[in-house]
Amino acid sequence: MTALLSQLSHLDALISALLGGSNVQLQPITGEVPVVQISIEGREELPIFVTCSDSQIICLCYLWTERDIKPELKAELHEALLDLNPSVPLSSFGRVDGRYMLTGALARSARAEDVAHEVAVLSDNALDALDALADYLL
Repeated sequence: MTALLSQLSHLDALISALLGGSNVQLQPITGEVPVVQISIEGREELPIFVTCSDSQIICLCYLWTERDIKPELKAELHEALLDLNPSVPLSSFGRVDGRYMLTGALARSARAEDVAHEVAVLSDNALDALDALADYLL
């Protein structure tokens, strides 16, 4: 965890600058895998989680769960996600254990400035995805 936190030094200020001065808070989450939760003012319902492996820094944002989808539109939603995926810069849609998300990744050696850019873009993309796909959700 210390290595990840050290690498992400001043990430809150960097993200804030990219998002026009929004208040940004970093919260380490203890556990086997190092994770930092990033909360952005006005976007608290869409926190970004940052973790790392030996070769990558992974950023993800949970969007909704299976139970949030209109059952009769689930197949259409999946088609829409596939169609939208190429047009969502620096992010990809995914699903793990019934939770839909946007993800992005960088090299493990990425600078804090690069991670800040990834987080800002991922947060913007999450807002855009929720807006674009709202008709499929309850």
